[in-house]
Amino acid sequence: MLASACAGDDGGSGTGADEAPDKKVTITFWHGWSAESEVKAVDDLVAKFNAKHPNIKVKVVSNVTDDKITQGIRSGKGPDVVSSFTTDNVGQFCTSGSWTDLAPWLAKSNIDPATTFPKPVLDYTQFQGKRCALPLLADSYGLYYNKDMFAAAGITAPPKTFTELTETAKKLNQLNGDGTFKVAGFLPTFHAYEFSAAHTLAQFGPTYQTPDGKSNLSKDPVVPQFFNWQKQFVESQGGFDKLEKFRTTFGEEFSAENPFMSGKLAMTMDGEWRTAMIAQDAPNLNYGTAPFPVPDDQLDKYGRSYLTGTTVGIAKSSHHQAAAWEFVKFVTTDTEALVAFSQAIHNVPSTNAALAASPLANDEHFKPFIDAFKHPASNTTPASPNGGKYQVTLSEYAYKWEAGQGGDLTKSLADLDKQIDTDVAQVK
Repeated sequence: MLASACAGDDGGSGTGADEAPDKKVTITFWHGWSAESEVKAVDDLVAKFNAKHPNIKVKVVSNVTDDKITQGIRSGKGPDVVSSFTTDNVGQFCTSGSWTDLAPWLAKSNIDPATTFPKPVLDYTQFQGKRCALPLLADSYGLYYNKDMFAAAGITAPPKTFTELTETAKKLNQLNGDGTFKVAGFLPTFHAYEFSAAHTLAQFGPTYQTPDGKSNLSKDPVVPQFFNWQKQFVESQGGFDKLEKFRTTFGEEFSAENPFMSGKLAMTMDGEWRTAMIAQDAPNLNYGTAPFPVPDDQLDKYGRSYLTGTTVGIAKSSHHQAAAWEFVKFVTTDTEALVAFSQAIHNVPSTNAALAASPLANDEHFKPFIDAFKHPASNTTPASPNGGKYQVTLSEYAYKWEAGQGGDLTKSLADLDKQIDTDVAQVK
């Protein structure tokens, strides 16, 4: 599919794998960051690379989606180096061959992935033994809570279990005279921004797939436990309709009108990047962060989190793969550059050395996210040949379930397994 594709600016032929180290080349880097501060952080990262590799010019294109990446590579007018905001498509990139296998490049550079990168990011940057990506910073999730609202309600500490979360949310609810929410303690519906099925199910430690790659939703006992818990949580807060009506009053997630930042939510699930947004748009907000609660029978797993992150790789169609590798190697393993980049956009560093060197580990608001990233029980959604389609299938059912249209849970989960397996079989 990609044999006739080309990339780079010199119009040369071949992969460029044996180019002279000092040859002057231009490579193109596509990434998904779009905010002004984030784009500047990427440009600063590229400038650091150029200082060490003056012969390699990097042409940067921002705000690029995975769909555009795939289209660009197929058209032959795509990038040399690509980055993706989602780990969902790593399986697709690896199995299609559109992203180069990086194992030979790592070996040639004497980089041992097992000692360089934490295990979670190693897991989500490969598929079935093929490492077609490397991590470029990471994300973990936690609980944000309003300290002033906690104090006013006489609550002294963030909840650790789901029972505590439910009870705490009820204490923090503030209602208008007509019974509608003025402030919700927590919004446990699946359209509530980062409180998605995948992010929250991670707190149960699910096994999405059997060893042979089949969907395992109906056979894993924590999955129905998760759905039943969420249903009970919704009912305890006044029911789905009441919560959803309140949700329609929320501002945009990535704006100063975010409901937690604007005082409409006393607690919320969110990623580590929110700390930087609060500092910029709600500097007077008195808040704390903590690990997201866990099921009551898994208190020993408290501190775990759903993990994900940005991935980076080399387009198979690149004509300058040696130069592209030098860039990928720098942005994914240079400790000083990673620490600076992590601080600039407030993401979790993605190498062991950068984690140890990051000043963010001493930030009271950011530390819980680094600790969650290191937690041995933290997990992510596994890669699949058709990207994150199985997560879409699960989410679509979750929306029906919470609205009272999910039918028999046992049968529905079995049907989900059949649908997911059928979808995967179609791309093999």
